[in-house]
Amino acid sequence: MRNLLLATAAVTLIAAPASAQSVSDAYGSIGYSSVRGDSADLGAVTARVGAKLTPYIGIEGEASLGVGDDDVVGIPGSTAELKHDLAAYVTGTIPVASNLELFGRLGYGTTKMTVESSTLSVSDSEESVNWGVGANYFLDGQNGVRADWTRRDFRNGGGDADVWSLSFVRKF
Repeated sequence: MRNLLLATAAVTLIAAPASAQSVSDAYGSIGYSSVRGDSADLGAVTARVGAKLTPYIGIEGEASLGVGDDDVVGIPGSTAELKHDLAAYVTGTIPVASNLELFGRLGYGTTKMTVESSTLSVSDSEESVNWGVGANYFLDGQNGVRADWTRRDFRNGGGDADVWSLSFVRKF
């Protein structure tokens, strides 16, 4: 066991500089997301950072903060509010033209929501498996627009949600 741990550490130390050199097309984005769930439609400001590890495969992190609230369907006098959402993804990208690329993503996330009525307030977090597709259109070599759709499949019977996003994206 000790030899396995030492070998793993040695390979990690050797591979880390090589993988750092191969990371290309780091990017960030910020925009608005419409979160349409089973019982409420909510909005969020969403920020992402990511990098392509190869020309076609990358990683992405996402954080959203809820804006506004909505009446809960089926529960009169109650409102739902998205507090925050965090997720990590593996991405696959296909360049279509010099300034247009299509992508798919698969990841895992956590969402915290609050439901309030005149007599009760409940806050809970739910984990989800997320997948989606989208496109980046770059106006020049660094700045562009991103549009995407992501499905959140909540674990433990939490239903699902469709998230539509429109963002400004910038390559670093």
